[in-house]
Amino acid sequence: MGGPALHVAYLTEGLTKRGYDTTLVAGSLARGEDSMAFVADARGVEVVRIDELGREISPLRDLMATIRLARLIRKERPQILHTHTAKAGTVGRVAALLAGSRRPPIVIHTFHGHVLRGYFGPVRTLFFRLLERWLAAGTTALVAVSPQVRDDLVALGVAPRERFVVIRLGIELDERVAPELNGRAESRHYLGIPGDRFAVGWIGRMTAVKRTDDVLVAFKRLRDSGVDAILCMVGDGPDRLQLEQRAHELGVTRDTIFLGYQEDVAPFYAAFDALVLPSSNEGTPVSVIEALAAELPVVATRVGGVPDVVRDGEDGFLVEAGATDDLADRLGRLARDPALRARMGRRGRERVLPRYAVERLVDDMDHLYRSLLDFELRTTGARDSIRDRTRT
Repeated sequence: MGGPALHVAYLTEGLTKRGYDTTLVAGSLARGEDSMAFVADARGVEVVRIDELGREISPLRDLMATIRLARLIRKERPQILHTHTAKAGTVGRVAALLAGSRRPPIVIHTFHGHVLRGYFGPVRTLFFRLLERWLAAGTTALVAVSPQVRDDLVALGVAPRERFVVIRLGIELDERVAPELNGRAESRHYLGIPGDRFAVGWIGRMTAVKRTDDVLVAFKRLRDSGVDAILCMVGDGPDRLQLEQRAHELGVTRDTIFLGYQEDVAPFYAAFDALVLPSSNEGTPVSVIEALAAELPVVATRVGGVPDVVRDGEDGFLVEAGATDDLADRLGRLARDPALRARMGRRGRERVLPRYAVERLVDDMDHLYRSLLDFELRTTGARDSIRDRTRT
């Protein structure tokens, strides 16, 4: 679910057109998550399932997932193993080691963010940091989805800066948000939002790292400042029930709509006037990219790869994590200035369309793959030549 799922589906389809034969492997869904397999299905991308591979840490299931993946690697014998996200990156790279003589000569890992800050306690965080450092030492190339994610990983000691390549996400934005179709009037009518009411949107997975409680607190302060606003929460997750209870405690239930997980997000972007994202940690948030592509200004926290997407004061506003007063203030500025919203929205769309195009993603990855394959071929050829001379 989310950015990595879109990323690998689009990438697999694009690489197939370039002559690559890709086996795409995925695990099981976490509680409260819905599948984005429909994106891969629509592109004819077959997904191999390993049910034991899941988001939560489970020593027995993780061991079984690693063994099953190692068997698949030995069967397929890929030249390149490319892992995405923290859990699959660990299982995949350990499985490559277990593949023995059939270990892929090239191993790549993409960091779509990381779990080395803000997710776990200090002891577990230190363990995972050391684990990532060990895994990185045996990885041919490390990919970060933004310069900020790369710099954060370098600062955490995962690997030196020169080991990283920055390759941004690629998303079929016109397909996902279809701004030319708009449908604003229809969407707002469906949601029961009057045409002149300021609609704040949030889209994502309801987990602690997303700080969804801050969305509600900032929204209450926005309402208390005199803005006639409504909040639309699109998504699901383990925190949903307590979030709905929190909305009740804050007295904003009547002005908050919980819409659950939605496959088709375009109608909701059309209904919003602005998107808010107060996360404490992010890689490259797809909801922010999509909102900008839909010509919506964004108010988000200055964390992870968010500053690589949102330019403060240009196509949105950036605030510090936990600064709910600032979130409310920036939303209030947008609510009171429709011309500012329109100007920021236009600037955002102009920037993100080429920056996060799928064709650009495929070009970048194709170039990385070919450079690594060429280097491997030259290195292998040199080793074979030395062996031949030794035997002679």
